[in-house]
Amino acid sequence: MKVIFSENGETFEMWKKPEVDLLLKVYLFNVTNKDEFLRGAKLKVQEVGPYVYRESMAHVNVSFNENGTITSVPMHPLTWVPELSNGTEDDILILPNIALLSFAQVMSKSSMLTKIGVNVLIRQTATKPLVAMTAKEFMFGYKSTLLTLGNKVMPSWISFDKLGLIDRMYNFEGDISTTYSGVNDIHHSGLLATYNRLDHLPQWKFPCNNVTGASDGTKFNTRISKDQELVFFRKSLCRSMSLVKIGEEVVRGIHGYRYTFKNNSLDNGVNDPTNKCFCNGRCMPRGILDVHDCYYGFPIALSYPHFYETDEHVLNNVEGLNPNKDLHSSFFVINEAAGLPLNVSVRMQINMAFTDLSTMANVQRFSNMILPMLWTDISMPGLPTGINTKFYIYLTVGPIVQVLATYLFLVGGVAFILLSLSSALLIPKINLISSNRGNNNSNTRAATGIRNRNDEWSADITQGLAPNKKRQPPPQTRNNSKEMDLYYCSLLAVQNEEC
Repeated sequence: MKVIFSENGETFEMWKKPEVDLLLKVYLFNVTNKDEFLRGAKLKVQEVGPYVYRESMAHVNVSFNENGTITSVPMHPLTWVPELSNGTEDDILILPNIALLSFAQVMSKSSMLTKIGVNVLIRQTATKPLVAMTAKEFMFGYKSTLLTLGNKVMPSWISFDKLGLIDRMYNFEGDISTTYSGVNDIHHSGLLATYNRLDHLPQWKFPCNNVTGASDGTKFNTRISKDQELVFFRKSLCRSMSLVKIGEEVVRGIHGYRYTFKNNSLDNGVNDPTNKCFCNGRCMPRGILDVHDCYYGFPIALSYPHFYETDEHVLNNVEGLNPNKDLHSSFFVINEAAGLPLNVSVRMQINMAFTDLSTMANVQRFSNMILPMLWTDISMPGLPTGINTKFYIYLTVGPIVQVLATYLFLVGGVAFILLSLSSALLIPKINLISSNRGNNNSNTRAATGIRNRNDEWSADITQGLAPNKKRQPPPQTRNNSKEMDLYYCSLLAVQNEEC
């Protein structure tokens, strides 16, 4: 299988528009005790969903560069899949008012005079922190007076007139990625060289800002060694994350290594000092990643679903969450020869992480809280049958046939050599035996002739005839002595010895 990208090449075309069933599953946290919480009770949530969408990932406007890279525009359009969903986009839920909470968090750092004006606006518009809306509005955008005002007053900050979490996660407008073709190094085929023309992520300091050599999930490293760490990048994560091998398995006949995110990837340096650079001026609790710089300054933070592997006090502040490794950890099964993903599930939760909001109207109850909003599972349960069959032949059957052919050629070669040697040893013996048999027959005939002539001479003598006058022996009898010598010599002859 050729893994170097070339125009119209099979691997390149699969990377350009992967014909796989890539699904986005969205689980929302419906607030079940809105009034009680606002009066001081612990927040209670109920997971609803999944709301499932098909992601048609593609790389468009592709151009090959002279330095062995490919420049393209990433696209991730979504299509609603009702038959796989548990619920409808029109489900009415009680959910956080992202516009109000984000606006209040950003303005909380302003001067007192500015905050007074903002609070007046919040009260006049009667904007509440927890509101009823449809699942689709929460995911893909809803209108808000505050958001409209922000869009008009600060267009450089808020360039959109409606706000939805999935809509912002899947905003790839203006993005450009540069990918290695593998011409210079086959191991890097399909990996990112730069993103938005930078070889680093500007939101972080070194070494947390790495993006070069990461995979966007379409294709991973070629010829992966057993102890090799891989790197995964997704724009919505706002960072690259290391993958470590945890096992091996066979998916529909194709062998692969199973990976998961490296331990303590979201610990902000609590257990792994190299993660300290993710604090970015504010160290979040273990398991919470502050990504506000990637989301317009809104107080967005990432974690694993249901606060899995997150500081215990964060989990205890919300009722209704049940972290489970099997349900909430991510995994990747990747064929080690080609870097082909065979089975993938990337699970991540989006939260809002607030600081002190005690001076902001209608949102004081959320001060210093980490509020869960939704979690997503971006999954590819397996390759389509046609593609799987093709790669099964390439990656499983092909190598077996190649090994068998090699052994057959080896055995055939050895057999040919042995046959040649046997022929070289046996043919001279056969020739000698045939020669000896020929000589024996000639000598026998000669001896028989001699005996017959002697009998004739004896008969002539008996009849009183002179032998020399009556009959003459044939000319060959003059060589009788020599023929007899040859005869006896042949009986005693040794191989390759002439008489």
